[in-house]
Amino acid sequence: MIWIIGTGTIALEYAKILNQLGHEFIAVGRSGKNADEFIEAGAKEVVSGGLNNYLAASPTTPQKVIVATNVSQLVEITIALLNYGVKDILVEKPGFCQPTELPTVVILTKEKGANVFLAYNRRFYSSVLAAEKIIAEDGGITSFNFEFTEWAHVIEKLDYPREVFENWFFVNSTHVVDLAFFLGGEPKELSCFTFDKLAWHKPAVFTGAGITNTGALFSYQANWNAPGRWGIEILTSQHRLYLRPMEKLQIQNTGSVDISEVEIDDQLDKEFKPGFYLEAKSFIEGNIERLCSIEQQMIHIDKIYDKILDK
Repeated sequence: MIWIIGTGTIALEYAKILNQLGHEFIAVGRSGKNADEFIEAGAKEVVSGGLNNYLAASPTTPQKVIVATNVSQLVEITIALLNYGVKDILVEKPGFCQPTELPTVVILTKEKGANVFLAYNRRFYSSVLAAEKIIAEDGGITSFNFEFTEWAHVIEKLDYPREVFENWFFVNSTHVVDLAFFLGGEPKELSCFTFDKLAWHKPAVFTGAGITNTGALFSYQANWNAPGRWGIEILTSQHRLYLRPMEKLQIQNTGSVDISEVEIDDQLDKEFKPGFYLEAKSFIEGNIERLCSIEQQMIHIDKIYDKILDK
């Protein structure tokens, strides 16, 4: 049996995937929100009243749990599951609201002999898988650059708690940063610069560069006070690959200025939320090579994310 914690739209997406994969599951939420949709998606049961109330009834410990609550609840829910004896947990990214929450979860995960992974679904995009094949054929990445500009004028109108806005880089921008270094290698050297601020986030302008443990040179930039969009550009000896938008893959050949779209098999990314199907399947089947562990996330905070934020 698999549990899904949360009954919002992201949780429902996981429900549809588990049903497609043929796994029994229940959904646990604070209210009966979307209960009919979860039953229609194949849920054996939809539990209301919240996780703590459900655990108080001593249900059988599940084999796997997917945590798809709002960001503010991620750590609280993960800790409750670990203390209940759950050994395999997939938590929506970034796994916390404030990075200071993470060490407690990492320590408890180790104490319980458990595995906690973070759902960075862009690692599983069809466009990314196609890019990796080209990169391998070309002999690897020689350099790359990426942008994680956020649309501040849109974000500031959203209905989120203050702490979510203050940690927006972790909550949202790390989707791009994580994928860039997943593809290009972990930074071996990293120089970072920041400037300006928003009413709800500091800093607002970012730039930096370095070299990864694979020998690839990289640079990045983002300006939350200016127009822009997420994107990653990858350079090999033969091609320049564009993930902008990241669901698509475009290619430029050496000796040409023409850019063309690469045909990819993205049926799963159209049928389900992009990347979710293969990510959930990998977690359920124990194929963890592409998943980001919570221990890796803490290393990324120390060696990458805090530096980019100039902390």
